[in-house]
Amino acid sequence: MARVVIVGAGPTGATMALLLLQRGIEVKLIEASRDFKRLFRGEGLMPSGLNALEQMGLLELLADVPHQAIAAWEFLLSGRRLFRVDEPIEREGKPCTTVSQPHLLAAIVKQAETSSQFELVQGEPVRDILRNPDRVCGVKLAGGREIAADLVIAGDGRNSIIRNKAGLNLTKLPKLQNKIDIIWFKLDAGLLAKSKNIFYSILHERDGFGLFRGSQGQIHIGWGLHSDDNYDWQNLNWAEKLAATSPSWLAEHILSHRESLTKPLLLSVVVGRCDRWSIPGLLLLGDAVHPMSPIRAQGINMAFRDVIVATNHLVPLLNKTEVDLHKIDAVLPLIQQEREPEIIRMQKLQAQEMAQAELLHNSAFLRWGAKTFTPLIRPGIRASWLRRQKQLRQGVTEVRLTV
Repeated sequence: MARVVIVGAGPTGATMALLLLQRGIEVKLIEASRDFKRLFRGEGLMPSGLNALEQMGLLELLADVPHQAIAAWEFLLSGRRLFRVDEPIEREGKPCTTVSQPHLLAAIVKQAETSSQFELVQGEPVRDILRNPDRVCGVKLAGGREIAADLVIAGDGRNSIIRNKAGLNLTKLPKLQNKIDIIWFKLDAGLLAKSKNIFYSILHERDGFGLFRGSQGQIHIGWGLHSDDNYDWQNLNWAEKLAATSPSWLAEHILSHRESLTKPLLLSVVVGRCDRWSIPGLLLLGDAVHPMSPIRAQGINMAFRDVIVATNHLVPLLNKTEVDLHKIDAVLPLIQQEREPEIIRMQKLQAQEMAQAELLHNSAFLRWGAKTFTPLIRPGIRASWLRRQKQLRQGVTEVRLTV
């Protein structure tokens, strides 16, 4: 039976480990952090991600994990509603849902720990990969321990150590990245906790941000920081800045809860892809091989779909009594071949979505026209937005767990 080492216990690594264990394959999961908490972890599950969890048999975990469904999407321009779309958008579909990623990862790993073939190595990062003359054959930890493997799977995020050690270059795609980073805040919900969980996109003059209630009840705010913004974001009075950009009801809430507003956290947006997702003995998945824009939280959703496709290809080879390493290496490029078209399309769709915000940011004339003629243009803008959402929500290709 094959021995698999998975680096990174995020959404990619945790689900990959569990699916392999459930199919009788020995797995060691290595996580550099001592727990699953980080300053920022994406929370948004699109219908595509919820469907992937359902196929994995993990959707029922949400019942015991902090989560909240999104009730609607609403777009505001200078205090005036452009349009609103209620969830779920698809007839009889699942609504987009925010989920506490640390709690979800802990629940997945808890299931994995019921297997005698599982070992979690936590709080010790990987220092290097091990090689024999022809292929990757394991990893070396910072403390010196060496772990042999028939296959190493890297799910260690967009700053992947494994990718760098393997010499697999990440090509950043500035044309798809736009010139916008995100400044992240949290704010107490107060009385807003009793209202519907609406995802607001708010634009006032050249400033804009997104706002929704996260899985544990706090308000999450993602402010768009453009390359031509000429203010010192680290030393700004953010309560005043956010309030000045908000409709009156939200401005009042922000100012009355300003003491709870967290310090600004800069999330630098990186969009890219590796030309190769694998070398003999090593496979990269998720953000390690294709970091995504934050638009519609595609990072976690695409990671789950990567895992399903990788499982389909790998399990028939890994669960044999006598493991054929050449066959394992031969199938790795097929995983990239199946997954890459969707990733390319998703990154382009994300860029198109962000480009709409940039147009309004850069053009005072467009902002004036949109505000002045809102009743006339509302149906067309709403229809255009809905057309762009289908693939962002459902995915581009059909992904089915078949093993």
